[in-house]
Amino acid sequence: MHRPMDEPTAGTAPAGSRTHPSADGPAPGRPPDPARVDPAVLGALLRRHGWHRRGGTRGRYSRWVPPGPATGGTSLLVPDSTAYPDGEDLLAEALTALTRSAAPSARDILVALTVPSDEIRWWREVPEDASGAADWTGADQLRTAARQILLAGSLAVRGRAGYHGARHRRKALSTLEGTLVGPAADGRSLTAFVPVAAGRAVAVQLYAALHAAREAVDYQRATGGMDAFDAAVAAGVSRELTEALVSLVRGAEGARITLAWAPAAGTPEGCPASPEPVEFSPGDLPALRLAGVRYLQDEPAVPVRLTGAVVRLRRSGPRGPGVVRLRVLAGAEVTHVRIQLDEEAYRIAGHAHLVGLPLRVEGRLESRGGFRRLGGASQVTPVQVDEAERDRLMKALHENVDFFEEACTGDGE
Repeated sequence: MHRPMDEPTAGTAPAGSRTHPSADGPAPGRPPDPARVDPAVLGALLRRHGWHRRGGTRGRYSRWVPPGPATGGTSLLVPDSTAYPDGEDLLAEALTALTRSAAPSARDILVALTVPSDEIRWWREVPEDASGAADWTGADQLRTAARQILLAGSLAVRGRAGYHGARHRRKALSTLEGTLVGPAADGRSLTAFVPVAAGRAVAVQLYAALHAAREAVDYQRATGGMDAFDAAVAAGVSRELTEALVSLVRGAEGARITLAWAPAAGTPEGCPASPEPVEFSPGDLPALRLAGVRYLQDEPAVPVRLTGAVVRLRRSGPRGPGVVRLRVLAGAEVTHVRIQLDEEAYRIAGHAHLVGLPLRVEGRLESRGGFRRLGGASQVTPVQVDEAERDRLMKALHENVDFFEEACTGDGE
């Protein structure tokens, strides 16, 4: 079955998706509406998934049979166009037969027909004699790596950076909410369906980033230089992507990633119609790890002037400096920040927390810790808000009263 990206499997699963109507398998599912299916798109998908064209009448219809010997006698008659007599009936019968087909690719084709999606496929070369436990672990590792790669692509769409940390993460995940992920039962292969409407930019970005990462690895292995990784940031390569690739390759003899564009949407501008697969091997791991370290070390702090609601206050005693946690409302692309404040600024934060007012503060988001810490905090002042917003903040205060009690008692972390 096809799982949404947030459905757990083997303990860990990618985040942010929904269940597809065809996800529970072809037998109990209903076929797509024939009126919304282009026969040319169906033919392109059948060809992509290895089905073979066997006979038919040129210009009228074609007969397709699935790959492999265990097909159960399934064949599809697909009209070249629904404009011909009986064309709509033939298409409806073909879709119904596809829902009943035992061919593993039938489900993938149905998913792609129901929601036009770019397909991203991962494949790991693992020993054939892997035990059941190894398969289970490999499936979990593969799904985790797939999640990380998709997220890295979505983050790059939001903005180029060698290290994103916590920045843009919420919006990047929301872009992936419609993405569907197929099974990875053997720990060797997995397919993600990224809807064109919301996620094509992610698929295009991943195409550029994966090829740039491959070229940067080749350059590093040939010359020992890391300059190509610096230039690859502009193509979307980041620490998040290099770590994801390490996760994909680790423990395998090799890995391959392929992209296939949704036939209904055509080829994106500037991309080839059939992108070449991108392959990585264990020999690439040292270069990928070095790049990840380099990206983390080189990413600069970001000066910000942010507004946030105080959700936690802590200090070791009744007086002196303390630590405040803010839920960011504006000014930075992170959800929460942690700030070390002197005694006066801590007092201001405590008063703002009591009366339900947000704080405005200036400082530098530090890359260390994923841009979740604000260093050099200054200009700490409460911000006046309208009554409705103040009531909402006060409600949040009462729901998190234990945080305020910690501030009053001076309990340390």
